[in-house]
Amino acid sequence: MIDLKQFEVWFVTGSQHLYGEDTLRQVDGHSRTISNFLDQHPDIPVRIVFRPVVKTPDEIYEVLQQASNSSQCIGVIAWMHTFSPAKMWIRGLQALQKPLLHLHTQFNSEIPWSEIDMDFMNLNQSAHGDREFGFMMTRMKLNRKVVVGHWQDTRVVADIDRWVRVAAARHDLKGARIARFGDNMREVAVTEGDKVAAELAFGFSVNTYAVGDLVQVINAVPDNEVAALAAAYGELYALADALKEGGAQHTSLTDAARIELGLRHFLENGNFKGYTNTFEDLHGMKQLPGIGSQRMMAAGFGYAGEGDWKTAAMVRALKVMASGMPGGNSFMEDYTYHFSPGENLVLGAHMLEICPTIARDKPSCEVHPLGIGGKEDPVRLVFNASAGPAINVSLVDLGNRFRLLVNEVEAVEAPHALPKLPVARVLWKPQPDMHTGCAAWIYAGGAHHTVYSQNLSVEHIEMFAEMTGTELVVIDKDTTLRQLKNELRWSEAYYR
Repeated sequence: MIDLKQFEVWFVTGSQHLYGEDTLRQVDGHSRTISNFLDQHPDIPVRIVFRPVVKTPDEIYEVLQQASNSSQCIGVIAWMHTFSPAKMWIRGLQALQKPLLHLHTQFNSEIPWSEIDMDFMNLNQSAHGDREFGFMMTRMKLNRKVVVGHWQDTRVVADIDRWVRVAAARHDLKGARIARFGDNMREVAVTEGDKVAAELAFGFSVNTYAVGDLVQVINAVPDNEVAALAAAYGELYALADALKEGGAQHTSLTDAARIELGLRHFLENGNFKGYTNTFEDLHGMKQLPGIGSQRMMAAGFGYAGEGDWKTAAMVRALKVMASGMPGGNSFMEDYTYHFSPGENLVLGAHMLEICPTIARDKPSCEVHPLGIGGKEDPVRLVFNASAGPAINVSLVDLGNRFRLLVNEVEAVEAPHALPKLPVARVLWKPQPDMHTGCAAWIYAGGAHHTVYSQNLSVEHIEMFAEMTGTELVVIDKDTTLRQLKNELRWSEAYYR
């Protein structure tokens, strides 16, 4: 699990000197109380750090510039307790390089009907102080998240939780390194892309490393480490008899363990957060990494097959967003369809590499032939994914911009056993229905590779798109093809 407590969100409250020191002391106390409440709340996964109330343009500029320069700060929550004239905020907001959440709240949840006086009114002015602040951000065309409600409300806490998770993912990608072992699969279009544009937009870099360099690390893994990991496979998974010690294919298991350890050493030593490889470039490797890639995803690394570095980066981003939440996130591919009256389904899978965090039950560890790659039969984890609501997310490069697509789906239990299908898999119904959902995806240029998430929502991806300035296309229960095609036309005009 990725520890999100390493990250900070700064809580900044705006006021001014007009109201006197007594009012400012109360503003300070209220701000500390709200900040501490959020910092200690079990549903907020990052640190919420109180910053002294800002009352002048210089104070505002200083704290927002410090937030931009802090390596721990991933974003700012701003609240106008009183009226804070918004011209004071211009220079600071221009300097801010971190995501901003505008918390439109007030300290008291209700009006004290029998006691309210002008002192109370002067102290509790969020209703119009936040509107002044909001105007300036709109005037400056700043992306931000607005959360409305009392700070103790469950809905407000949930909104903040979603936002800080997305801010953490956005921060994690800044400077992230994605290793590409070899090139992408030959002649494939959607796995191509502009790596310079991606680094400008999202902050992660992608560079190629020779498979031979990885093989050197794999071959240098000590035998005792390999033996220990192979034994751990037997404890964690239902091991096929042939893979057990003394079995006819036990060497395949130890080879797979060595490959996994080599991958881990290479990535950790190089400070990589994700990687991609392709079955067309395995020079020097005994088998295509199957269980190794599955388990590296489970450990939090981004991964995608066939050189698809964009999806690998998105797997990492969603892993960070969802850290500590029930359910999992995985590299995924739309593989084949079930067209049956009243029961249209997509079977999602890949040759080998589906993350076991989405498994319904204990995975089975098996070895089977693979018709591509030209190497020995690879070891993999085989399982069915859990049923329930999920999303599929795809990042594509359209040449003049990146587009994020997200489709809400409903995963279902397999209606029949799949005894001859030796891969991890999940069955789902696309929203709003098979015909509309698949057609909408194709009209929007969505890739066949996605990130499948059991625990994140469209809102998480929407906020990520806003934070990174990326076009977003959503396919959900309300989608119609007429409306979607209009939205795509409007986007083309906007980006032209």
